[in-house]
Amino acid sequence: MAALLILPFLLPLLSNTASATQFCASNKANSDDLSVMHIYGKCSPFNNPNPTSSWLTTVMNMAIKDPARLSYLSSLTAQKPKAKTNVPIASGQNVLNTGNYVIRARIGTPGQVMYMVLDTSSDNAWVPCSGCVGCSETVFAPNTSSTFGPVECSVPECSMVNGMSCPTGGSGACNFNQSYGGDSSFSAALSRDALGLGNDVVPDYAFGCINAVSGSKIPPQGLLGLGRGSMSLLSQAGALYSGVFSYCLPSFKSYYFSGSLRLGPMGQPKTIRTTPLLKNPHRPSLYYVNLTGVSVGKIWVYIPQEHLTFDPATGAGTVIDSGTVISRFVEPAYVAIREEFRKQVTGPFSSLGAFDTCFAVTKEFMAPPITFHFQGMDLVLPMENTLIHTSYGNLACLAMAAAPNNVNSVLNVIANLQQQNLRVLFDTINSRLGITHENCN
Repeated sequence: MAALLILPFLLPLLSNTASATQFCASNKANSDDLSVMHIYGKCSPFNNPNPTSSWLTTVMNMAIKDPARLSYLSSLTAQKPKAKTNVPIASGQNVLNTGNYVIRARIGTPGQVMYMVLDTSSDNAWVPCSGCVGCSETVFAPNTSSTFGPVECSVPECSMVNGMSCPTGGSGACNFNQSYGGDSSFSAALSRDALGLGNDVVPDYAFGCINAVSGSKIPPQGLLGLGRGSMSLLSQAGALYSGVFSYCLPSFKSYYFSGSLRLGPMGQPKTIRTTPLLKNPHRPSLYYVNLTGVSVGKIWVYIPQEHLTFDPATGAGTVIDSGTVISRFVEPAYVAIREEFRKQVTGPFSSLGAFDTCFAVTKEFMAPPITFHFQGMDLVLPMENTLIHTSYGNLACLAMAAAPNNVNSVLNVIANLQQQNLRVLFDTINSRLGITHENCN
C-alpha cells in the first residue's frame, strides 16, 4: 500500500527551542499523512529572512515574486517542446522565487533528509550535492549512498534535459546548465538514487545533482516536481501511486505539521466534486482546468470567454499551481472581478504591495463571497481565502491580482492562498481534479 505523504510547510528554525524540536519530531507520528508546512513555519530548517516582520509582511514579500512566477508559467504555455524532448528536467524554474511549501524527503541509502520545494507545475527534481559551489550548508552527499549512480548521455532521460552537454559520441556523464529568473543559474549532473517519502522508497529516481549555483533564487535543499510529465514523481513512481495525489495546504499563519500530502489512491476523499483536467500537448506538465466563470456575491461577473477559454495553441486558460502565492487573472478578467467586488463593498480603497483593493476592516462584513465556477464544480472561497489583513488589523485586502501584462499574459493561475484549508485531489489517470473543504490547520 502506498504511504500517504506528509510535507513540512512554513517551517521556521527547528533549533529555536528543545520543546519545539520535540514537537516537530513527534507531531502526527501515528498518522499516514506526510506533514505539510510553510517554509517559514516553526519546524522549518530555513530561517525567515525577516524574523521580526509580521506574517502579512512575509506574505506580501512572497507575493512580490508572483509576477516572475506568472511570467515563467506563461512562457511554458508559449513554448513547444524540442524534438525528442518530453518534459525537460529543470526547465526555467522561476519557482526558485516562490519556494512556499516544502516536503521532507530522503535521498540515497541510507536516506539523507532534504527539505525540497513542492511544485505542481514542474516535473524535474534536483538537489545540491557535496562540493557544490555557492550552495547552502545542507547538501546531499552521493559518496555516502550505496545506491547512487550517474546517468550516461546515452540514456533516454538525458535527452529530456535542456542545456545538456554531451560528448559527440554520446557517451559520458549527462551534464546540464540552467538559468533562472535572470539572476540565478546552476549546473548539475543527471543522477539516480533512492527517493524516500514517508514509508515509501522510489528506487533509481532520476534527478539533477547540482555542483554549482549563482544568484539567490535557488531553493537551498532542492525541488521535487509533481507535474504531469514523464520525469515527474508520479511518472517515475509508476504503479506505486497510480497517478493520484492530494494535498491540504495550511494557512500562512499556521505552524508545525499542519498540512498533508497524500500519495496514491488509498485514503483519498470518498465523495468529492471534480472537474476535468485538460491537457496542453505543448506543455503537458501543467494542470489546466476549465474555469467557466467567477461570481462575486450573487453576481456572475461578465468576463469575455476569450479570457477564460482553454486554448492549447496559445497556452491560454487556467491552471492550478502550488508555487504562486495569490491567484492571478489576465488583466481584463481581474479588473471585472475587482470592480464588482468594490461595488459591493463600497470603499474607499487603497493599495498595499501587490493588493490594490484594501479597505477598512470595519467594512469586512460587506465583503461578498467569491465563487470560482469550473466545469462540473463550484468552489466558494472561504473568506480567509479571499481577504488578507494587515498586522494592525485595520485593513482588509482582496487577495488577488492581475497577471503580468506582457506578450505571454494569457494564463490565469489559481494560487496557494486560495487553496489553503482545502483538500485538492489530482487524478491524472482519470484526468480529474477534485476539491473539498478540510481544516489543515
